[in-house]
Formats: sequence, structure tokens, C-alpha cells
Amino acid sequence: MGIKRIAVLTSGGDAPGMNAAVRSVVRTGLSSGMEVLGVHRGYNGLLNCDTVEMNLRSVSDIIHTGGTVLYTARSPEFNSAEGVQLAADNCRKMGIEGLIVIGGDGSFRGARDLTQAGIPCVGVPGTIDNDIACSEYTIGYDTAMNTAMEMVDRLRDTTESHNRCSVVEVMGRRCGDIALNTGIAVGAMAILVPEQPYDLERDIYKRMQYTQSIGKRHFIIVVAEGADCPVEELAKEIQRNTGIESRATILGHVQRGGSPTLRDRVVATQMGYHAVKLLEEGKSNRVVAMQNSQIVDFDITQALQMPRDFDADLYQIALKVSI
Repeated sequence: MGIKRIAVLTSGGDAPGMNAAVRSVVRTGLSSGMEVLGVHRGYNGLLNCDTVEMNLRSVSDIIHTGGTVLYTARSPEFNSAEGVQLAADNCRKMGIEGLIVIGGDGSFRGARDLTQAGIPCVGVPGTIDNDIACSEYTIGYDTAMNTAMEMVDRLRDTTESHNRCSVVEVMGRRCGDIALNTGIAVGAMAILVPEQPYDLERDIYKRMQYTQSIGKRHFIIVVAEGADCPVEELAKEIQRNTGIESRATILGHVQRGGSPTLRDRVVATQMGYHAVKLLEEGKSNRVVAMQNSQIVDFDITQALQMPRDFDADLYQIALKVSI
């Protein structure tokens, strides 16, 4: 007898493309003869048995929408042995034979714990930060970068009009990928990321003074939120050390919203499909990932232990072309 009923939830921070992944999971599951439950508000939905039976029409017209139709939340109660056991018991009570978890590292730890409690789980990487070590790409990353790029492009107009320096903080708590790629795309003079050491005198003040001496009159600096460099203070220090009027802008949660890009919709669809097929094959405790532009999967425990790579070559390119 094959698996009869699966469930899908979204957990942690929302990311554009999560709805495309949910849609893919639901329709792939239904086409394989399974029943599919949608779990509301992440692991909280398992603790409270807050689910809804999904059908083909449940996921109509959501592939292009941001956020998550299943809602999301972080669950302190689930982060305990008692919480995991209650969630597993409730899964058995609801007839859930497999669970697909769309989220980040914290969500995958929950999936690993639930698997150990007897509920087969598969993780799908949905996070704008692109900080899942086992996967070169995560759902929501492309949309977030394009949103940040558009916002900085708009900001450039006023920066140029006033001959200012704009210091822009983008998301990326532990990962500088959004900052690095956005910085290159908008022609930022400097990019600060948590993976690379920096010296304000060398990397900002002197570079600004040099480029100013050869005719540059306005400046964009992109800072990852995890770079440990508060942008309000940095803007003040730049103005004090260079005499150039400087302003700080924090893009914040606008980067999480909006309609997902084509790439996020397609990758989310591929990953959701692969996740269902893993459960159908009797596999669990897996994370779906992208490697060399191909959809693959890893053991969750192995995936959580992998070191994350930062594209140092791309960072050096950014330094060379930003003068």
C-alpha cells in the first residue's frame, strides 16, 4: 500500500515562491492519488490540529502571489521534546503519513525531529537569504534581490540629485548573498557582508575620496544586515570623515513581499514536485536542494552540518569594478 495522506506547511520567515511550492506539492500529491492537507501557521498548526483538506482549486491562482496562503509562524512550544511528541501524535491522529516542510534551517531541524518521532518528513528550502548550505539556491532569493535592486535604483535618483551617499541595508542575517549581488547590480561603491572582513577607512572613506577626485559625485553603499555595521551610525561616520552628506535607508521586510519572479516560480514548482516524489518512494529525513542547477536531495542531518560557501571570486569582482 502506498502513502495515502500527506501534509504541507510553511515555517519561519515567508518568502516569495512559497505559494508556488505549496501549489506544486498539492497538485503532485493529488495526481499521485494522495490526499493532501494544508497545515496553517507552521508547526503551530500541527500542535493545534489546524489543517484544511486541499484540492485542485485550493491552489488556483496562487503561483503569482507573495507570502504564503498557509500562513507561517515560529513555534517556541514545538522546540521541545514534548512539543515534537504532541505534533507527531497529532499527525498520527489526523492520518498524516508524510509531511513536507517549506522553510529554512530551523524548520528543517523540526522536520528532522519529527522524522525521529516517526513522521516521515521532507524539507524544501524557502528563505530569501539563500543561506541553506546544501543548496545553491533557495526559494524567494531571486525575488528578494530584484526587489532590493529596484528599491536602490529608485533611491539612486534622489542620491544623485543631491550629490549624497546612500547607505542601504538589505536582508541577510548570516549570509551576504543579497547584498553582494544587489550591490553589483546597482553599481555600489562598497559592499559590506558578514563573510568578509572590512576596514571603514580603507574600504569606504579612502575609496570615496579617490572616486570623488576623479569626478564621482554620488555614492551607493550596500550593507548586509548581518555585517555588524549599523547603517545609521555608518552614514554619520561617512559624513563626518568625508564631508559628503550621507543618509541611511533600511529596506527591511519589503524584500519579503511581492510577486515571485519567474525563476522562483519554476524552482519552487520543481522542488515541490521532487519532495512529494521522495515521500512516494518511501524516503524521508531529506532536504530538497539545487546543485549545479539540478534538483537533488540530502539527508537532513548531513545538510545541517554542511559548511556554507561564499562566492569570494564574485566579491573580488565587485571590488574591482566599483571604482
